[in-house]
Parts: sequence; structure tokens; C-alpha cells
Amino acid sequence: GLGVLLEDKQIKKIMASYVGENALFEKQMLDGELEVELTPQGTLAEKMRAGGAGIPAFYTATGYGTPVAEGKEVKEFNGRPYILEESVTGEFAIVKAWKADRYGNLVFRHTAMNFNPMAATAGKITVAEVEEIVEPGELEPSQIHTPGIYVNRVIKGDFEKRIERVTTRTA
Repeated sequence: GLGVLLEDKQIKKIMASYVGENALFEKQMLDGELEVELTPQGTLAEKMRAGGAGIPAFYTATGYGTPVAEGKEVKEFNGRPYILEESVTGEFAIVKAWKADRYGNLVFRHTAMNFNPMAATAGKITVAEVEEIVEPGELEPSQIHTPGIYVNRVIKGDFEKRIERVTTRTA
């Protein structure tokens, strides 16, 4: 699941689209150590995108009529109710990209395209872990997903390449 950690003085606030079946997380939530705000996945992505673009809030129909909308402003557009969602930014964004140049221009692949580009723009300090660092000019400008202006550090990761093995058994 995708989540954003917001620290208060005593309680850690978690905004997440899915929290999974994590026993430690469950214990912390039930003990009151964590405050959890479940947010639809697309809304969470838009919260980061809007935050990175400097947009303080936006309206969405997603979540209207559910506990997600409790306590939020509702406005009607063309006869349909929408809830006001505030954008989100963070002190840090840590993203995983496929390639980067020394200036921090990033290229993502596969499912890394889902949230990493939005998260990279929403962090005051963005660190990108990449599989390959290339020289400036080697990345095709039209293929860059996140411009280096948003990225403060690029780190080459050491990634384990796992493969699946087909196993069969005889009848």
C-alpha cells in the first residue's frame, strides 16, 4: 500500500490507501500510537500531485457518502456532490526510478510510474534510488518523467534481480 507519514508531537498520523495485514501496525493503531486516515488510492495520488503543483486542495466525487467524507466540505457541481480534499506535501520523498542523469532527471518503468512521479514533486527534499545513472544528454528529453528540478539527490541502488522458477511435479 501507499502511505504518507505525518508526524505530530506525540501521535504519528498515517494517510494510506491500504495498510495490509501488519501485526505491528495493527497493535500501534489499536494502542493509539498511530492515527490512520484511509484514503482512496487515486485520491492519495492526486493529493501528492496537487501538493507538488502548489494546489492547496481539490474537489473529488470519490468517497462521497462514505466515512472518507466525514467532516469534509461538500459542494455540488452539475447536480453531483463532491468532497474537498486537501493536498499533501512532505519534508522528504523517497522514490525508486529506473534511470537518472547526474542532474536528477528521472525515468520510471512499469508500476513505478503509478505514484513515484507525483511523490517526487511533493517532497521538499526528494531522493531517488535508481538502477542506472547516465551522463547528461543520454536520456531522451521526451522520455523524462520527472525533471531534475524536483530531485535533490540521486543514489545508485544495488538491486537483487529475482527470477521465478517453473517447477512441476510428475503425476
